[in-house]
Amino acid sequence: QVQLVESGGGLVQAGGSLRLSCAASGRISNYVMAWFRQAPGKEREFVAAITRSGASINYADSVKGRFTASKDNAKNMVYLQMNSLKSEDTAVYYCAARSGPSLSTTVAGYDYWGQGTQVTVSS
Repeated sequence: QVQLVESGGGLVQAGGSLRLSCAASGRISNYVMAWFRQAPGKEREFVAAITRSGASINYADSVKGRFTASKDNAKNMVYLQMNSLKSEDTAVYYCAARSGPSLSTTVAGYDYWGQGTQVTVSS
């Protein structure tokens, strides 16, 4: 079992940047790690996922070229660098961990979740 704690959210102007962090209590080298987000009144949606080794990363089309996900297995940390932020990026961002070996883009594919961190982008 792994516990996840996100941090780094806040209020930023459109075009700005934020870096989210996710601290894990367990060895994230054993898990596929991902970021999801949920805007008010909408379903939780996939943002990015990283393989156990960190060698492969999958992004949602809506964030490609703007967001960069990374992980540091030695520190058990996962990051999401968000650049060129838009008002539509406003959401609660969640870190998630998956026990299975393959990447997944679905909420049901992940076993462990953090409590989320709020990102608000003002236009």
